[in-house]
Order: sequence, then C-alpha cells, then structure tokens
Amino acid sequence: MRIGVPAEIKADERRVGLTPASVHDLVLAGQQVLVQTGAGLGIGSTDDAYRSAGATIMATAAEIYGSAELVVKVKEPLAQERALLTEGQILFTYLHLAPDPEQTHDLLDRGVVAIAYETVTAPDGSLPLLAPMSKVAGRMSVQAAAHHLESNQGGSGLLLGGVPGVPPATVVIIGGGVVGENAAEVALGMGADVTVLDRNTAVLDRLAKRFGAALRTQYSTTAATRAAVAAADVVVAAVLIRGARAPKVVTAEMVASMQRGSVVVDVAIDQGGAVETSRPTTHHEPTFVHDGVVHYCVANMPGAVPRTATAALNNETLPFVVTLAIDGVAAAIERDVHLRNGVNVAFGRLTNAAVAEAMGLPCVNPLKVI
Repeated sequence: MRIGVPAEIKADERRVGLTPASVHDLVLAGQQVLVQTGAGLGIGSTDDAYRSAGATIMATAAEIYGSAELVVKVKEPLAQERALLTEGQILFTYLHLAPDPEQTHDLLDRGVVAIAYETVTAPDGSLPLLAPMSKVAGRMSVQAAAHHLESNQGGSGLLLGGVPGVPPATVVIIGGGVVGENAAEVALGMGADVTVLDRNTAVLDRLAKRFGAALRTQYSTTAATRAAVAAADVVVAAVLIRGARAPKVVTAEMVASMQRGSVVVDVAIDQGGAVETSRPTTHHEPTFVHDGVVHYCVANMPGAVPRTATAALNNETLPFVVTLAIDGVAAAIERDVHLRNGVNVAFGRLTNAAVAEAMGLPCVNPLKVI
C-alpha cells in the first residue's frame, strides 16, 4: 500500500505522522511510504533520514494526497488539506469531530474512510492512541500553569510549590483519567496542594492508592466542583467522553468566583472545552484573560514537545498502520473491533455514535459501508 505522510500545517504544530524508524519498519513489511519534504524537521529528522529509511520524498502536499492510499497524520486536516482528499482514501489521524461540524461535513463530502486515533479502543476500554498524548498534555498542563502563575505572565505571582514557611498553590484537577493522573503526578512532584475530582469512585480509589495521603480525592458533584474551583489557584480541566463534545463542568459563574490571576488550563479544548469561558488558543498566543483569570487553551499542547510526543505516538500507532497497510481497511476493521471503533466517517456516512449525535445525523455500522 502507498502510505502518505504530509507535513503538518496547523499553527505551531511540529509533530509528524511517522518517524524514520516507523517508515523503516513499514518498508521492511513491503509497503511504499511517501513523505512530504520537511515533514520531519520539527522532530529533528531530515529528508535524508527518511530516504535512508526507505521513503520517497515528495515536494508538496498535493503530491502526497494525490498518490497515497493511506494518509497518516497527527492533527485533523485543515480545509485546504481536506480539499485534497479523494473518495475511498483512508485517513488515520486525530480528528475530534464532535465540536467541528465543518470538518465533519467536508470528510463526509469527500467520501473518505476517516479513522480517529482518539476513538480506537483497547480490550480494557481504554483509548491506547489517545493515551500517549494525554500523558504529555497532562504533564504539560502543570508546567504551563506554573509558568502562567508568574506575575509577568498575568498570574497571581505564586510559586506553584511554595517554599518553607510559605504555602504552595492549590491545584484542582477535574477528571482523574490519563490526563488528570499525569497532571497530579507533576503537580505533587512540584510540591503543590492537589485535589482531583471525578465521578468514578473506582478512579478515585486508584489515584488514592497510587499517591496516598499526598493527594486529596473528591467525588465531583456540582457543589463540590464549585467550591473547589473557587478556592483554586490552578484548575486543570481534564474531562473526556470518548468521541463526544466535552461537557462544560466549569461554568462561567465558577470562573468568576476565582481569585484574580488564577490559571485555568483546559486540556479538553480539542473536544470543545470543559470550561464555559474557554476558547482555542495557539502556542504562539497561548492565553487570554477572562474575569481576571488566565486561560490556557492550546488545542495541540503536545505539539510544543514534538520529539517526545511523536515518538510516544508512533509507539502506539505503528501496529495499526501496519495492519491497515497489509490487510486493507475492510479486513482490518472486520477482524479488529477496537480499530473498527476508530472509524468515524466512511464513504459519506457517520460511523461513530457520539459524533453522529453531536451532528444530529444517523449513524451506521462501518462494516455495512466499507
């Protein structure tokens, strides 16, 4: 199969769909890999590194999309990229369609088979292709919060971990999944006073066993969330519903109750955001202030650490790319229900229930259309 790797064009995005090492494995498996010139520069990989791995270098995205049967990316295709997609082409990338009707309708109109990293499942119900970036984003969320608490960044002037004789900042993490757990690990390591709220008591139990008395855990009722947010110096919103738009668990009223110079990091922004006052930002302009509260809402947080993030992502995606390339999409999704769960769009039909509900359109089983 011809596998295309275009350069990412989303603002400040430096990751790439396949590393040279991944390309090498695919070529050894008998596949042809086409890489756009400069696609790997953000991770320190030159065109020569890709050539040495067996890739063919192409000059433009149009050449990649015009030749590839399977396109492997990192971020959702922007409008100019979607215009290059062709009917029956397989697109394998993060999509986050629920809050993005324009992208959804374009993919439907193009007749592609679009497989979203974020809805591929594992036997235990986890999301193995989302997890590596969730780990990165969770850890980065606390780094970002610590930085933007500084007064020259518009923050309240607190040191996250405090110093002897001066209390640390209070960090409230809403959602105890992969993002929340990694945020808690870093925040505790920096010496912050950390509370995690979640509605799954099994999640709270797991976190309590891992971190012990250093971490406060609390069941996330509306009243508990309101009180915790009001007392927080940092709020990390880490709520996820697979494939669906993120629920607004932090209201504008709650944000308004926070101390001026506090920081909100909305890690759920790529699914529409879990904070009512959030809107997407970029690494170039990562924050805005609403009601005196600094909001950090970068939709591609791991793009700032592309070498780590690309390697972590490829560790999980490569086996699926190999399967799709060798078996073809029809056989691959028929045999693997977890890969099948990743199919969001196929030949003009929505095949993910959460996305279909968000769009108000019918959902069909992908096996019926592929």
